[in-house]
Parts: sequence; C-alpha cells; structure tokens
Amino acid sequence: MPAIDTGSTAWMLGSTALVLFMTPGLALFYAGMVRRKNVLSTTMHSFFAMGLVSVIWAVLGYTLAFGPDVGGVIGGLKHLGFDGVLGTVSGTGTAAIPTSVFAMYQGMFAIITVGLITGAVAERMKFKAYVIFAASWAVLVYSPLAHWVWGGGWLMKLGALDFAGGTVVHIASAAAALAAAIVLGKRKGYGTDELRPHNIPMSVLGAGILWFGWFGFNAGSALASGHLAGSAFMATHLAAAAGLLAWNLAEVMTEGKPTVLGAASGAVAGLVGITPAAGFVGPVPALAIGAIVGCLCFFGLRLKSRFGLDDALDVVGVHGVGGTTGAILTGVFASLTVNSAGANGLLAGGGFALLGKQLIGVAATIVFSFTVSFIILKLLDATMGIRVSDDVEVAGLDIAEHAETGYEL
Repeated sequence: MPAIDTGSTAWMLGSTALVLFMTPGLALFYAGMVRRKNVLSTTMHSFFAMGLVSVIWAVLGYTLAFGPDVGGVIGGLKHLGFDGVLGTVSGTGTAAIPTSVFAMYQGMFAIITVGLITGAVAERMKFKAYVIFAASWAVLVYSPLAHWVWGGGWLMKLGALDFAGGTVVHIASAAAALAAAIVLGKRKGYGTDELRPHNIPMSVLGAGILWFGWFGFNAGSALASGHLAGSAFMATHLAAAAGLLAWNLAEVMTEGKPTVLGAASGAVAGLVGITPAAGFVGPVPALAIGAIVGCLCFFGLRLKSRFGLDDALDVVGVHGVGGTTGAILTGVFASLTVNSAGANGLLAGGGFALLGKQLIGVAATIVFSFTVSFIILKLLDATMGIRVSDDVEVAGLDIAEHAETGYEL
C-alpha cells in the first residue's frame, strides 16, 4: 500500500468541504431568483439533496461509479456500503490519498448535480415527487455517467476529456432539466405575469459562494496538491472573470445597461464552461473559454421564450449551453504541455481527433440523461403526479409543501 501524501490529503479534505459548500451556495443562488412565496421550497431542493444523495452515494452510488468496471458501462458492487474504502489508498506518490477522502470528494459532485436540476422545476413540482426523482436519477443516471467518464468506463477508454464534470455534472443536469421542464409544463402566468426574482442580493451571495467553492470543484479534481491544481485554480478564476465581463458587455450592447444578476450569471457561466477544460488549458485559453461561454449563454437565454420552454432558473441556458461549449472547446484548446495525461486539441497540433471524442461524449451524455430522466418523470407523473395543484401554485409552495414561510414581515 502506498504511503499517504499528507499535503495532498489536506488539500483534498479542504476541496471536499469546498464542493459541499457549493450546494448551499446554489440554494441561495436559486432561491433569490424565485418569488418570495417559493423561497423555502427552492432552498429545500438543494439542501435536502445534501442528505438524500449522501446516503444513496454511500450505499450504492459510489460502487456503481467507481467499482470494478463491468463492460465499460457500470461499476460492480465491490464497494457496496463503502465496503473496502476505509484503510485503503487511491493514487500513488504525491497523489496518494485515503480512498475515503476520494469517495467523499466524488460524493459532493453527485449532490450538487442533483441540486442543479431543480432550477428547471422551481415553483411547481411536488416535493414528494422530487425526492423520488432525485433518488432515482442519482442511481440510474449520475453513477453510470461518472463511471463512463472517470471510473474506467467507455468514454474514459475512448479518450474523451472531462477534468471536473462538464459532461457528468453540467450537461447531464441540463439534459435532465430539459426533460423536467417539458414534462412539468409552464408555470401559471408564464409569459403574461411578472415572474421576477424576489431577492437579487441573495442570488449574488449564492453566486459568490459558488465561485469560492468552484476552486475545490476544479482545482481539487487534480486529486493532488501541485502544479496541476495550481493551473486548474488559475484557469477557473480567469474563466469566471471573463464570463462575468462578457455577459455584462453583451447586456450593454443589446439592452444598454449591465445588470447585477447578469454579472452573477456570467460568472457562473464562465465557471461552467471551464469545468471540463480546467486541467488541460493554460490561462489565455481559459480567458477565451470564459468569454465565449459568457456570450453564448447570454444569447442562449434569449432564445428560451421562442421555444416556449419554462426552464425557470435557466439550467439549460447556462449549464447546458455552457457545459456543451466548454466540453467542445476542450477539444480545441487542450494541451499536453499543461497536462501530460490529457491530449493535444485542435489548436495545439492534435488535429480533430480529440474534438471528435469530445463531441461523442457530449452527445452520449445528452441522449442518456434526457432519455432516462424523461422516462422516470413520466412514470412518476402517471403514478403519483409530479405537479402541485393550481391553488397551491398560486398560493406558493412554501406553506403547502413545508408549512413555513421564508419571511415574516
């Protein structure tokens, strides 16, 4: 058994906590954008996932994602209930950390991915239905995808690159969100009533927490404390900054004024875009990815109304567009000089080989996540119903679903 590297272990313990902290940040980010009568129900979606998905991950999810490979599709049941995790080591040399730390770190990714989906179902989904959907999705969609990309599955063997979750987290959650928005239908008053955010400072605080936690999300994916973590840290911050500026610039050019929520959304878009590429690109490509994604997500959101899709908090527009663009641009900008374990992209002299693999990974993730999510939602709708009644929707979900109100004024 390799000796544990204490420096890398300390970094990964901190990164694990940072990624967990992202989920309360997501709760604030989402909750500020809904109407005040739904602030608690929206917060509960993310916070409850911290408990639900953690238990599922320990019992079954981790072994399906990182157990012994079975046909390139799923992990075996060797680590059922975290069996064989304690007292073992993952990695070697300066990357040798306790397997327990690795398992918990990966579990935090599963938590926030489920939380991301809820932006599409805000203000109209029954909590009971959400719980069953979240549990099912974590097992049937997230764990297989994590195995495909990181656990020795077919996309990993193909050579598709995803440093920290462009496909596994962002594209997968956006595809599920799209399915949920279609099955649930539009909120009452969508397109006619004012459905404005009730607390933008809350959303900005949430975005700031996400930006902070994202360093654990991306730089932590180096799984060691060293040059690669530092490079990923730099790329993450620069892309977020470029995304913020690009989004606000697009607002000024089209609407005349930069918005505060736009600044927060642009930063998140930049973070989403750099996630798959963070450990494979240098600082200038990171700036380019952030700026490109910031612009594309801004204009992508403007197309939402044309399709009549009520993706309430723009999961598809930010995480779908941003994650897809970032995964594709990884195939353009990736360089072996940054990470010898990666590959050269188009602009680094690698030709179209990596770009083709990235496109396969994107397409497979979208089709798999959307299809399975749609089936789960349809089954739930047919058996128990997934949408609250009209009266509950008008009154707000906080009282009806949780017997509480967010504010006593």
